Amino acid sequence: MADEAGAAAFETLVADLDYPMFVVTAAAEGRRAGCLVGFATQCSMEPPRLLLCMSKRNFTFGVAARAEVLVVHFLGQEDLEVARLFGGETGDEVDKFARCRWRPGPGGAPVLEAGRGWIAGNVLEQVPFGDHVGFVVEPFAGHVGDAGAPQLGFQAVRDLQPGHGA
Repeated sequence: MADEAGAAAFETLVADLDYPMFVVTAAAEGRRAGCLVGFATQCSMEPPRLLLCMSKRNFTFGVAARAEVLVVHFLGQEDLEVARLFGGETGDEVDKFARCRWRPGPGGAPVLEAGRGWIAGNVLEQVPFGDHVGFVVEPFAGHVGDAGAPQLGFQAVRDLQPGHGA
């Protein structure tokens, strides 16, 4: 267990990082959901794998935990309003998809028109990580839009008040 000084150092140092931000969408049991995700990384090159970490308190977590497919949207700097919608509102109270452009995608998960591109992946595993759960996904479909556009990072949304606390 970390002491107070170690925990404070950790919080100070990670606050300066500029993680890329993503919107992850899912559909299961007749429900659709999506949320802003900042904890994500490629975790294998061969075969390709992506690790997405989602708060257990998030409305989207309940849908994603039952979904076979997740769609990961890679956000550009011009997608700040989409990030605010999917990070600052909760599906408990708001139909986020009534406020943006989207279409049904693989596995029924919504595919947003916003972003630099997207991938759809089969959920291979769910791993608990404290207050978040990691979803290991295997990409099987996707679309590259403006991949050269600058990505939206954490620093651009750090003052966003989340729809649910982490």
